[in-house]
Amino acid sequence: MLRTLDWRGQRLDSAEVRSHIPRAAIGGADVDAQVVALVDDVRSRGAQALKDQSQEFDDVVAADIAEVPLTGTEVDEVLSTGLKQAITEAIRRVRQASDAQVPPERAVEVGPGADIIQRWLPVERAGVYVPGGKAVYPSSVVMNVVAAQAAGVESIALASPPQKDFDGHVHPVIRATAALLGVTEVYAMGGAGAIAALAYGVDELGLRPVSVITGPGNRYVAAAKRLVKGSVGIDSEAGPTEIVVIADDSAPADLVAADVVSQAEHDELAQAVVITTSNELATEVATRINARVEATPHRERVQEALTGEQSAIILVDTLDDAIVVSDLLAPEHLEVMTVDAGDWARKTRHAGAVFIGEHTPVSAGDYLAGSNHVLPTGGKATFQAGLSAMTFLRPQQLVQYSAEALATIGPMVEVFAEAENLPAHAEAIRARTSPRKDG
Repeated sequence: MLRTLDWRGQRLDSAEVRSHIPRAAIGGADVDAQVVALVDDVRSRGAQALKDQSQEFDDVVAADIAEVPLTGTEVDEVLSTGLKQAITEAIRRVRQASDAQVPPERAVEVGPGADIIQRWLPVERAGVYVPGGKAVYPSSVVMNVVAAQAAGVESIALASPPQKDFDGHVHPVIRATAALLGVTEVYAMGGAGAIAALAYGVDELGLRPVSVITGPGNRYVAAAKRLVKGSVGIDSEAGPTEIVVIADDSAPADLVAADVVSQAEHDELAQAVVITTSNELATEVATRINARVEATPHRERVQEALTGEQSAIILVDTLDDAIVVSDLLAPEHLEVMTVDAGDWARKTRHAGAVFIGEHTPVSAGDYLAGSNHVLPTGGKATFQAGLSAMTFLRPQQLVQYSAEALATIGPMVEVFAEAENLPAHAEAIRARTSPRKDG
């Protein structure tokens, strides 16, 4: 089911190898054109456009786009005791990890009487998108909202598609999770239209524009986030999920297979790649995958993902070669199952998150490990980070000089200003450092 690529004996940094890196084919000009039209429609027609788009894409019209927050009693009616406990523990762990991401204010004296203070300020308002297609994702509510709250964001709007099975309301588990987190603004809207509404606001709904939009979604959501970027900040253009496993002959084949199947059940375009130095492990993993696929409830979805061009078992000569290939892939999730896994994991550079050893599966990170599961896909981990408190923070410098400190650098500032033919800059310095004339 999972094809095998034998890259042993090759230069893995060659152009030929790079051109054969497995990737999912997503997006395209047709998607971008549709998204432009959907976004423009929301900007011009507001709530009615959102209702029309819900009817077209979700086969349901939102009962009320602006949802009424659930009460504590209603939350308890929606969430089983076990699920509420799991969500509460996930919130605690993710909050603890997110709080550690907020840098403290720091002052640096660059000279006597010359101070630069670096501080980090949260954006005033954030928009969180929670998908509602093949599954319900309370975990995405936790990951996005907790990161924003840890940064100090006080105003959060959450959007999620209306559900036909719930009379056009956002899925009750999503609403209940939002209520547990104190989010009172929940909107029944999905897809590209929801991104437009968050970015530009909808007056008739009382929805004010946000400063940053985060959260995963399908290719239309990703394209819409790309389109509104510049008007608002975004976390990343998240696409279908990805898992890469680096494994040597010490790795338990059945655990590798289990993790591959677990991510493939997300989406038909999900990517699963195993990079190994062991031909025997490759064979055993392929066998175990086939057995697990036959037993999994989402068999057809998993089969399509694992037989796609984006998925493969790749044979390499050494673990150093495995890291080269993994860094070329720059996956959303990277698992390292080798002897001395921690040491090898630290040699990697490009991955959204790295999971070390056989007892740290990606599925733990999806829910309760404490790490954030909103991560860059499609190779974007080479330049983008996963969602964190930092996504909602802006660095700002406070600069303060005494008269003596300014006098120290004044002549050099004047030299710069004259070299750049900006004489008024030099005059602004001289006005402070030269003796003043009265009158």
